[in-house]
Amino acid sequence: MFSQFALHERLLKAVAELNFTEPTPVQLAAIPPAVEGRDLRVTAQTGSGKTAAFVLPMLNRLMGRAQPRVRIRVLILLPTRELAQQTLREVERFSQFTFIKSGLITGGEDFKVQGAMLRKVPDVLIGTPGRLIEHLNAGTLDLKQVEMLILDEADRMLDMGFAEDLERLTSECVNRQQTLLFSATSGGNGLRDIVGKVLRDPLHLKLNLVGELNEGTRQQIITADDMAHKERLVQWLLANETYQKAIIFTNTRVQADRLYGRLVAAEVKAFVLHGDKDQKDRKLAIDRLRQGGTRVLVATDVAARGLDVDGLDLVINFDMPRSGDEYVHRIGRTGRAGGEGLAISLICHNDWNLMSSIERYLKQRFERRVIKDLKGSYQGPKNLKASGKAVGVKKKKTAAKKNATQKPKPSAKSPSKRKQPSGLISQDGLAPLKRKLPAVE
Repeated sequence: MFSQFALHERLLKAVAELNFTEPTPVQLAAIPPAVEGRDLRVTAQTGSGKTAAFVLPMLNRLMGRAQPRVRIRVLILLPTRELAQQTLREVERFSQFTFIKSGLITGGEDFKVQGAMLRKVPDVLIGTPGRLIEHLNAGTLDLKQVEMLILDEADRMLDMGFAEDLERLTSECVNRQQTLLFSATSGGNGLRDIVGKVLRDPLHLKLNLVGELNEGTRQQIITADDMAHKERLVQWLLANETYQKAIIFTNTRVQADRLYGRLVAAEVKAFVLHGDKDQKDRKLAIDRLRQGGTRVLVATDVAARGLDVDGLDLVINFDMPRSGDEYVHRIGRTGRAGGEGLAISLICHNDWNLMSSIERYLKQRFERRVIKDLKGSYQGPKNLKASGKAVGVKKKKTAAKKNATQKPKPSAKSPSKRKQPSGLISQDGLAPLKRKLPAVE
């Protein structure tokens, strides 16, 4: 029960109102030390409840008597607009019985309107690095009195090229007393550098191994001959699989638009989401998917992080993601919080090596699947097609053919004479041995 945590009664009231009963493993591990004021470095799988694991301790820190707001007290940094908007909703839900106010700063919104919001000085500021830097440069943002800094999906922010922005923003929070860093993956050297620079004597909590992610999600691959074949497979899957909502991931915006057009032409009700879409269209696409106005979303990796949609139980990788971490985040949209889901990756000849490397990274082997009505000619690399049994049959056939063409050896009693070979063949078959055969008597 959440009552075991040393949280303010108004926060516990909100938790009860939202029907949160049993804390998840990441909440059990992270909330107590965060409430005590420790810096944390937390790795926890997507959909495990890590947003509440940092929001509740953060709000608990801010609790107190209502007073005029004269400074931003908490800064939460996130990689995408969608994740920032979702986090704002979570903060507002948990703070519904308090006087705490939150604000959102992301790209795609009116800069002057955001400036007016900043002048009201929210207690909690949630934002993406790029637009926050713009406000710093314009003199409309002051972070010097921030008490608590939270970085969610820091590895993704580094992947998106925000390393310098993160360093600038964290350095602006010169008086911070606590820093929390949450992510679904362990990241690389860049993330370790950030951890070393921004965290002070952190407690490291790792609540999952990469290979154990999404235990409730079946992971399958279907081989395809080309892009057109993949498009037919997508249409078949959407028509024949049982699902409530689905996301189809592509690696490029051009491919997302192309596939979206194909689906609309086939009378599939869908929306498309990628970085070229303006904020209004991006919000509309996600709202329609959440509300059930559409069951299918075609998206780039902009939707691989932070998109939490009830009933999302099918993910299709039209293009194989370029890394194991991105694969984890994509399939993490389904099978969330112990639910069940299905993740299907469509594999052409140029996807196979990438798919194999992701299998090795996850220490898993994806289930191979064939759709009889759309079975293509490509079934994987040639040297993998023959199973051990098939190879054995081939060897037997070869031996039989060799025996059929070989002349029978004369018996010892046979009067016939045969010419002796001049020497024996060495074991490596490359040169005759000099030793002669003994004479036959």
